[in-house]
Amino acid sequence: MTASSPVKLKPGDTIGILGGGQLGRMLAMAAARLGLKCQVFSPDPDSPAFDVVLNATCAEYADVEALELFANDVDVITYEFENVPAATAMVLAARRPVLPAHKILETTQDRLIEKDFVKKLGIGTADYADVSSMETLRAAIEKIGLPAVIKTRRFGYDGKGQAIIRNGEDIGQIWKDLGTKSAIIEAFIPFEREISVIAARSADGHVESFDVTENEHRDHILKFSRVPAAISDALAAEARGIAEKIANALDYVGVLAVEMFVVQENDGAKVLVNEIAPRVHNSGHWTLDGASVSQFEQHIRAIAGWPLGKPVRHGPVTMTNLIGDDINDYERWLTVPGATVHLYGKGPARPGRKMGHVTEVGAVPPKTR
Repeated sequence: MTASSPVKLKPGDTIGILGGGQLGRMLAMAAARLGLKCQVFSPDPDSPAFDVVLNATCAEYADVEALELFANDVDVITYEFENVPAATAMVLAARRPVLPAHKILETTQDRLIEKDFVKKLGIGTADYADVSSMETLRAAIEKIGLPAVIKTRRFGYDGKGQAIIRNGEDIGQIWKDLGTKSAIIEAFIPFEREISVIAARSADGHVESFDVTENEHRDHILKFSRVPAAISDALAAEARGIAEKIANALDYVGVLAVEMFVVQENDGAKVLVNEIAPRVHNSGHWTLDGASVSQFEQHIRAIAGWPLGKPVRHGPVTMTNLIGDDINDYERWLTVPGATVHLYGKGPARPGRKMGHVTEVGAVPPKTR
């Protein structure tokens, strides 16, 4: 299969996955159920995705020879995280189809470009400004006001690469600590709740969205996802419509997540887009056990050129992340009726490290759990 030909895999064909974390692991497991093989490319020899595939490549993303050999062994290439180096994606795209298209990374890897893209679609976001120096930071604060959130334009996740700026704080020290000359400042949003939409889009433009997920973070890391979100049907339809509009504007193939804030204004509740994740997403893990088709299977179907499934939720669902030492409680979770435990096979637990998750279908635990 060449880089320019339409993708239409058949059972037994091979998908190449860039990245060897838990998302790559679950993608490979979903592909196996559909009779497709996977080969994982990751520079980390301890990648948990290596454990579930027959063939793996452990090499740096800048190793062109390893990339070429990898491309020769697979029929289509995808990725489990959005910070794949642009040069890596270009080398591979010249040899095999890369889905979602590597050009999408140019939009989603840079928070400023992403915000501009969303704004041009007529979709609401927090007020924002480009920041490249102390002078532009001061000007941005004057324009946007405080409190505000400053973020690196690239390579931030789970709260890394960002800080809240409040009145009276030393903005010079905050700028120094951020350690970049390429940042974006956003108005702080007093949101009512955080939600996300996981959407799948096939090459022919068909979009299937999962039910809107409500997310609760602890220390900037997702702790709980609950479905359905406690919002009106009209607001849920608006959120799904936004995700579909973004997927179509990107000419996207695969699964993406759109993170949003629900805010209350004088004319009622509305949603603002926070970020786009061009991949399967932590807030979609509930779909593994809580829906008729998972986000991982949808992604595999889309990049294989196969029909998307119609997601049917099995009931109210809660997903709980096992973060750091939470993993030590796995035996208790194994005794909880109706709970499904997913452990990622990672090495030592560290603070903030996602070690697994638990899905409960049929009951939504209280937020204080």
